[in-house]
Amino acid sequence: MKRVHVGNISEIAEKRSRVVRIGALEIAVFKFSSGTVRAIENRCPHKAGKLSEGIVCDHHVFCPLHDWKINLHDGVVQAPDEGCVTAFQVEVDENGDMYLHISEESILAS
Repeated sequence: MKRVHVGNISEIAEKRSRVVRIGALEIAVFKFSSGTVRAIENRCPHKAGKLSEGIVCDHHVFCPLHDWKINLHDGVVQAPDEGCVTAFQVEVDENGDMYLHISEESILAS
């Protein structure tokens, strides 16, 4: 696993996101109102909508194209739709710096 610095938690507003690129991989990093941070692939499995532009509600993001509901904890699309996106582990240190844990395979496959 590779640990990649992607910014500081203070750079993301509540219930908003930030897009980070690692190689050709595009990842949406979301900040909940609780301050928790989650990261998923920034591409809806339905029609490739940019999930970073979606509306966050509870621990889900709604795709801006066709309103697919995606769980930000595990990347699973909620019924009645089907599919999933890759979810990434996020670490926030005592200074608020955020790190993504990404496998070499994910970076190479992108």
